[in-house]
Amino acid sequence: MAEQHSTAHILQSLFVNLAIAAAKGIAAFFTGSGAMMAETLHSAADCGNQVLLLVGVRRAAKPADASHPLGYGRALYFWSFMVALLLFLGGGSYSVYEGIHKLLHPEPVERVWLALSILGFSLLLEGGATLSNLREIRKRARGRSLLGYLRTTKDSDLVVVFGENSAASLGLVLAMTALSLAWVTGDARWDAMGSLVVGLVLIGVAVFLAVEVKSLLLGEAADPEIELAVREIAGDSASIKAVLRLITIQQGPGEALVAMKIMVPAELSSDGVIDAINDFETKLRARCPEVRWCFVEPDHPRKSETPKDTG
Repeated sequence: MAEQHSTAHILQSLFVNLAIAAAKGIAAFFTGSGAMMAETLHSAADCGNQVLLLVGVRRAAKPADASHPLGYGRALYFWSFMVALLLFLGGGSYSVYEGIHKLLHPEPVERVWLALSILGFSLLLEGGATLSNLREIRKRARGRSLLGYLRTTKDSDLVVVFGENSAASLGLVLAMTALSLAWVTGDARWDAMGSLVVGLVLIGVAVFLAVEVKSLLLGEAADPEIELAVREIAGDSASIKAVLRLITIQQGPGEALVAMKIMVPAELSSDGVIDAINDFETKLRARCPEVRWCFVEPDHPRKSETPKDTG
């Protein structure tokens, strides 16, 4: 069975967005603000997205069976991709539509003080959740930059939650700015522009998330540290002359597959080959516990294939 994936960051964001969506909805009703309505829909969509992520974590933890012998780990990537699509359609696209509608048919914004108060309260909650995501990312980044982690990590749920929360924080700042300008100038078109820009931000984040998660869904290579460990352990083994071919695939959160061909000394007996492979697999799993499947096949190098030195 797949190791249970932590859901603390997902649950935290869910509860935060439930409170924020309710507060924004009240403000949108009393003010008639298009930017506030866009923010309300955004937070409501985020709540649904986090529920989908929880479903993905649960499905990914299902044990392997006859129909899925490599387990269900990639289920989380599927649901993460669905979240990106919903963020694009349910949040971004509708916010752009609302902004265009308000630009063409501007309506006066009322009780701006109420909207700004609720947006400030929402920013405190959303900003706190984003900072909590950043702390978790620093733990997992292992020295990588934030962008480097986002581009290479296999933790799709954390990337999606961080993307949602950071986009929401930026959207709140933009909405507050737009409402303030509409209030000061008396021109409701600033509010409409706020809704439009918030929508564009959400669409940009959704596209980034979709591209990153799609790569995992299709079968992305596992962390480079696993390949490095494979070559170092093989290089230290007297029974493995070379690694001829190596494939690593990320099968889910904390689950990797390794498939490889090795070259062994000609004088090694069949029992010696089996012992060498078993010893290699034991050492690899001890060093990289995320390697759940390891398939090692002894082979001769083809004429067009030069053995890769494992040392």
